[in-house]
Amino acid sequence: MLTVMTEVISFSTALRERSRSAHSGSEHAGFMADLMRGKGTRDDYVALVAQHWFIYSALESAAARFADDEVAAPFISDKLTRLPALESDLDYLIGADWRERITAVPTTERYVARIDEIARDGWAGGFVAHHYTRYLGDLSGGQFIGKLMARQFGFDTNGIGFYVFDEIADPAAFKDVYREQLDAAPWDAAEAERVIEEVLYAYQLNTDLFVDLAAAKAAAA
Repeated sequence: MLTVMTEVISFSTALRERSRSAHSGSEHAGFMADLMRGKGTRDDYVALVAQHWFIYSALESAAARFADDEVAAPFISDKLTRLPALESDLDYLIGADWRERITAVPTTERYVARIDEIARDGWAGGFVAHHYTRYLGDLSGGQFIGKLMARQFGFDTNGIGFYVFDEIADPAAFKDVYREQLDAAPWDAAEAERVIEEVLYAYQLNTDLFVDLAAAKAAAA
């Protein structure tokens, strides 16, 4: 008799593997690739920070909605909160009137609408999908981006506060705990698949956002 040993893959591993190409595609979208290669301008960076403000406003408002949800609540931490840092960055980069001077591009509007819809519906898995996509990215590649932007544009802490997680001394350990929480989430196979699909959609929104930013830059030239 032939015994076949089947390796059981954790949800966090499956999620990482399934989203690998989407993540890479988002990182290498033209606008972001130019910014990372030193071909972008300070104005390009400011435009990206502005879009982040709209997105994180929606995401952190949703976090308040899910604060008592038994599935979503373990992922929510004040240590991750980015909105105050974004607002400080925009005040430094644009000026005190930054709220009157920034506008969401079409993809950002869709992004915010999707997060708002998930919050209204009370879909914890959907919230975790967007939470995971944003914050674990910020604690991973985002750390490199922050250092690169500081070097390119002469920032110290002002202007790149978004990338500074003062309350997380060990990002790698924090991410390990986060992945353990993903693996402990009480999702059946259908819900786990639904969450992965939402993560893929979040990455697509990120890619589309860079396309919009490139188009806006070209239109302004």
